Amino acid sequence: MKTIAYLLVAASFLGGAFLASLDETHIDWVTFVPVIIAGVIGVVLIKRMDASEAKSSDKLQNNRRVLGASLDNIVKNLEALDGRKEAVPTYDMRFEIDKLFREDLNNFADARDSMKHIFGLQQFADIMSSFAAGERYINRVWSASTDGYVDEVLMYVEKSLSQFKHAREEFEKASSAAPVAAHV
Repeated sequence: MKTIAYLLVAASFLGGAFLASLDETHIDWVTFVPVIIAGVIGVVLIKRMDASEAKSSDKLQNNRRVLGASLDNIVKNLEALDGRKEAVPTYDMRFEIDKLFREDLNNFADARDSMKHIFGLQQFADIMSSFAAGERYINRVWSASTDGYVDEVLMYVEKSLSQFKHAREEFEKASSAAPVAAHV
């Protein structure tokens, strides 16, 4: 069904583009409007299917595990990196970040929307606020490493760790307050 919806959107786009190109000064609205309406229907179908998929209990439970594991891995790796940050050459810190954090950051980002359904919007915002700040600091470490700014590398590793620890605390607090059905 989702494939049909995507085909409907694509056909509508192509059909609309074709109809608009037939005459540069005139559009046949009687033909053009139904084509555009078909595209809108396709978009609505896609959005509804995505929303129903996002609320499926299996996906929510899996994403909750992914979110928790990703946060735990990020904090564990940041604690280890913070403990040895002065031993890592400044220019090599970006490679350490790529090696240690990219997969978990991507996994968390891919699963984050499930938090809205599991915990609610306020808890989602509380978790994501700290997570986003921590991610910005990690990116700042990467940039400072590339530019050779030793002091910034050292400072932002610690700041990032603090933000991710807070994000994990908020996640654990939301997990303990979430309805039993949302727990894994």
